[in-house]
Amino acid sequence: MKLVQKIDMALAYKKINRATLARLIGTTPQNLHYKFKRETFTQEEVEKIASVLGGKYVFGFEFPDGTKI
Repeated sequence: MKLVQKIDMALAYKKINRATLARLIGTTPQNLHYKFKRETFTQEEVEKIASVLGGKYVFGFEFPDGTKI
């Protein structure tokens, strides 16, 4: 499974859309859209996304309730 698919699944799990995620990580929806399109996330960005979603990224997303994506 591609990283962008995992991010989308984590967003669905947390009921957050991409535009909201962009604001939470301090970027614009347009910039985030291009990162999804080109699949150019850095490790730091992925860790930040996981953090703002309330989880962590360890070869996937993990949440406090044990859910792994």
